[in-house]
Amino acid sequence: MHTVLAHQGTLWHGFLLTLELTVLGYVGALVLGTVAAICRVSPVAPLRVFGGVYVEAFRNVPLLALLLLFVFGLPDVGLTVSYFKSAAICLALSAGAFVCEAMRSGINSIGLGQAEAARAIGLSFSQSLRHVVLPQAFRSMVQPLVNVFIGVALGSALAAAVGVDELTRQTQFLNLQYAVGAPSFLAAGVLYFALAVGGGAVGGYLERRVKVHR
Repeated sequence: MHTVLAHQGTLWHGFLLTLELTVLGYVGALVLGTVAAICRVSPVAPLRVFGGVYVEAFRNVPLLALLLLFVFGLPDVGLTVSYFKSAAICLALSAGAFVCEAMRSGINSIGLGQAEAARAIGLSFSQSLRHVVLPQAFRSMVQPLVNVFIGVALGSALAAAVGVDELTRQTQFLNLQYAVGAPSFLAAGVLYFALAVGGGAVGGYLERRVKVHR
């Protein structure tokens, strides 16, 4: 443990990179998932097909396989992306499929009468979503979206496999250099736990704030 404490700066650097990767991946997932969810509930058939294909493709492809495809496959077609950016993009693409399903479930939880009432007063499909359906659906989306955030945070550890110096890779480095596997991975586990619990606490606060009291 003394060796781990002496090199806590290394772990802290890795944790900050993990946090950055998590935030970028999650924000990207929210954007992609929102667009895909709108496509899935759209009255336009090609958009529904596109949304369905996106969800089925990225929900059923392992994140590690996607990372390896990006890192080692893109250069073969002339595209060079840094390891960090590749990891952030893959996290966003993978988690976006789960965000889409969480949002679609939330939208479907709103009674059909709400959408019909919005159309009756002259709102377009996009206006109905923005002003009527989504604000109400968000109440049931909070916890699933928090779960996606935790999944992104923990999934970011796979970026170590493609050379990103995030927390897991830095922990592996300490173990290889000083043979301190148990204490170093214990410290990393505590940091991952803190990140996940912190995200859950923020989600719980938001859920209480938007809860409808009857």
